[in-house]
Amino acid sequence: MGEREGPIARFRQVRRSVPGPDGSARRSSVDPQDGRGPWDDRMDALEARVAHLERLVEGLQDSVHRESERHAKLIAELQGQIQPGAMGAALAEDARSRGL
Repeated sequence: MGEREGPIARFRQVRRSVPGPDGSARRSSVDPQDGRGPWDDRMDALEARVAHLERLVEGLQDSVHRESERHAKLIAELQGQIQPGAMGAALAEDARSRGL
């Protein structure tokens, strides 16, 4: 969670300093009841979306890692099967089973 605080704070700072389409500051209309402006709701929605996307990326990373591990095990197994000793034993067993 700490990694996101820096970028979020910078985004908020930039958002507050940039004037809106009508030339006024974006935080000019603050709701007196809760102290929140119209952009705060959008910021909350963006923060929720970013958190969701971060979870999706983490899931994708986990999936890619698992698949990579599976492929590494398969490659190691295949490499073991094509070693000269293992290959010779497999060919000899095949020849015996076929009656050659």
